[in-house]
Amino acid sequence: MEERKNLIVGQSGGPTAAINASLAGVYCGAKHFGFEKVYGMRFGIEGFLNEKIVDLDETLNSELNIELLKRTPSSYLGSCRYKLPKPEAGNEVYQKAFELLEKYSIDVFVYIGGNDSMDTILKMSEYAKIIGSPIKFVGIPKTIDNDLPVTDHTPGYGSAAKYIATCISEVVRDSNVYDLKSVTFVEIMGRNAGWLTAAAALAKNSFNDGADFILLPEIGLNLKEFINILGNRLNEKNNIVVAVSEGIKDQNGNYISEDEGNVDAFGHKMLSGTAAYLAKKIKSELGVKTRAVEINTLQRAAAHLQSKTDIDEAFNIGFLGVKAGIEGETGVMMYFDRVNDAPYLSIVRKCDINLVANIEKEIPRGWISEDGFGVNEKFIEYAKPLIAGELSNIVCEGIQSHIVSLK
Repeated sequence: MEERKNLIVGQSGGPTAAINASLAGVYCGAKHFGFEKVYGMRFGIEGFLNEKIVDLDETLNSELNIELLKRTPSSYLGSCRYKLPKPEAGNEVYQKAFELLEKYSIDVFVYIGGNDSMDTILKMSEYAKIIGSPIKFVGIPKTIDNDLPVTDHTPGYGSAAKYIATCISEVVRDSNVYDLKSVTFVEIMGRNAGWLTAAAALAKNSFNDGADFILLPEIGLNLKEFINILGNRLNEKNNIVVAVSEGIKDQNGNYISEDEGNVDAFGHKMLSGTAAYLAKKIKSELGVKTRAVEINTLQRAAAHLQSKTDIDEAFNIGFLGVKAGIEGETGVMMYFDRVNDAPYLSIVRKCDINLVANIEKEIPRGWISEDGFGVNEKFIEYAKPLIAGELSNIVCEGIQSHIVSLK
């Protein structure tokens, strides 16, 4: 068979402030290791199946563009939530996919994403085995939710955690403006794992105050008990700030707020309005001023508050993913293995994709406070290094600049 000389990369799932740093790492790795062409999938595997493919050499053709890409939020190539069918010989979807891979002489296929995206790497690599294809399939982790197993943490989490901690500190200051009783609920992303909401604890330091309560999906909420606790706290303190995960559940395991009629391709119910629900309930029960703040997509798009640790690691793991592919690894995900806390050090390794795809990692119970309304020092020690450092901004007309969007 003719030697292959090209690489293709795609992005999938929800974007982050670091996903493009991984893309930059993949591109730079591909050029470093001598690939002739580096292609990008527009809108993930779904766009790839429709042959929406771009030549990245045409847009990432300067050092400035690479640096801008690292500072650009969202997914530069576009994303999708597309679930591949079960890989079986003769399946039309896979036949089309591998015909396109042959057409573009692809040797290594890299996919940057979270739980569901790793399902794509799993299935594509399995089908390659079925038909005896030599193409290598490598997954690069990504998710602000930080809920992928095996890896110590995921690219994108550190920057989102940094933004959450900053927002909580600012909301706490704002809540103390008036001399009255109030409760502010700040809704943070996280369906079944509370890693991002737990980052609210990082707001508290010698100069800033943190949230009074942190409600995590790992702990079932007894709403009646929580209302009593809130009432007692308001006797001691005028203004209360509660960081709440969008995915908190009651003690029966039911989401506090979910849209029964709205699900994605992987069957995940859409969650929203948790803070608004709690604010309305507390106002009714306790008769105090309440406010609901839903940070929403800002927490995954705040490139102006990127963690330098996060961006550097995101770039490196993309670069080393290419190296794994040319060394013959397939059906793997690259991951971080933390080898030291102080000074912080993580190294990049690879694992079998079967250990990752469609599996969620929750916060260990031992990292959550005994009362279930916060996290302890074990979490703080884990998370602090991930938000360290700042990236220098590239500014145009007073605001941070991003790479020009693909058409």
